[in-house]
Amino acid sequence: MRKLIIVCLLSIGACKQNSPAESETIVAEEVIWEAPAVDLSQVDFSQIPFKNLSEYGFFLGQMKKMIPAEGVLLYEPSSSLFTDYAHKSRFIWMPKGNPAQLLDDVEGSMDFPDKTILIKNFFYPADFNRPSENRRILETRLLIRRNGTWDAFPYVWKDDQTDAIYKVVGAEIPVKWTDEAGNEQVINYIVPNKNQCKNCHNKQETMVPIGVKAKYLNHAITFAEGEKNQLLKWQEAGYLSGPTDIALLPSMVDYRDENHSLELRAMAYLDINCGHCHRAEGPASTSGLFLTYEEKDPLRLGINKAPVAAGTGAGSFKYDIVPGHSDQSILTYRMSTNKVGAAMPEIGRVTVHEEGVKLIKAWIDGMK
Repeated sequence: MRKLIIVCLLSIGACKQNSPAESETIVAEEVIWEAPAVDLSQVDFSQIPFKNLSEYGFFLGQMKKMIPAEGVLLYEPSSSLFTDYAHKSRFIWMPKGNPAQLLDDVEGSMDFPDKTILIKNFFYPADFNRPSENRRILETRLLIRRNGTWDAFPYVWKDDQTDAIYKVVGAEIPVKWTDEAGNEQVINYIVPNKNQCKNCHNKQETMVPIGVKAKYLNHAITFAEGEKNQLLKWQEAGYLSGPTDIALLPSMVDYRDENHSLELRAMAYLDINCGHCHRAEGPASTSGLFLTYEEKDPLRLGINKAPVAAGTGAGSFKYDIVPGHSDQSILTYRMSTNKVGAAMPEIGRVTVHEEGVKLIKAWIDGMK
């Protein structure tokens, strides 16, 4: 049952006698809408996509608080794709008794059962120095596995933050925030349309998830009951086959963590931002530029490598990476521009990730 609560706030002369000019009462109404109770295990997957995000039953109470329902498990990759400085929260739900299977590859890929749902929320705090306050959620992207294949469903949140609506065509949303330095920022945020999701979630022309591999999840995060390695948490929840010695599984660093080497941080950044396309199985394989965390071949990493088919996207530069000279490298040029046909990644941002560019420039400038 849907629950609607209206809270009225009274002020100015509510409890005393005043002159007519002083006895005006101001009434402010706050609509608090609570999501209907839904048993996810009873959801009819043949009827997906639903019109409203609340119909899935992912969150309890007020939707905007994103309190996960039973079985909806928080997860966080070690490094995150840049999306115009948006903050993100991610959850997974899986049917009981059918855990994901770890595959024997260098990344720790997983084979998920049908009815697995990946939930990714994008939001902006009004003040980035107070990230848990006054958040505006813009979109939620779902990846759902049915009949052996993954499908994507974008949802755009209402202005009142009570729910999100399925939008095949995506959206363009003006958004503003105050960054950590106290500067006001304003952009037109782009919600990708349904078909654009496959531009990145693409392995040999088949839609796949990106952030749910052992190398991204093999680290501890804080759950309601305390801190725990995510792979162990998934095993306990019945979401991952085991037992497995997680110390033997791959892991990737957080590129923001300066305790790690510059090379590892740079490779982590390139992996999560570029490696889903720039790999042998990805849509950018014909470029010959492979930017996964595990890549060791200098030429495949772009070092002194001429582009295959960048065209005008390369600007006036000759090589993907010129050791010691980030200002002469195609890689940093494309990261630093918003020019259509040159900007990389091609979709998913309208701003330049200044911190990411700084990191990759430092890595290139330090090369011999």
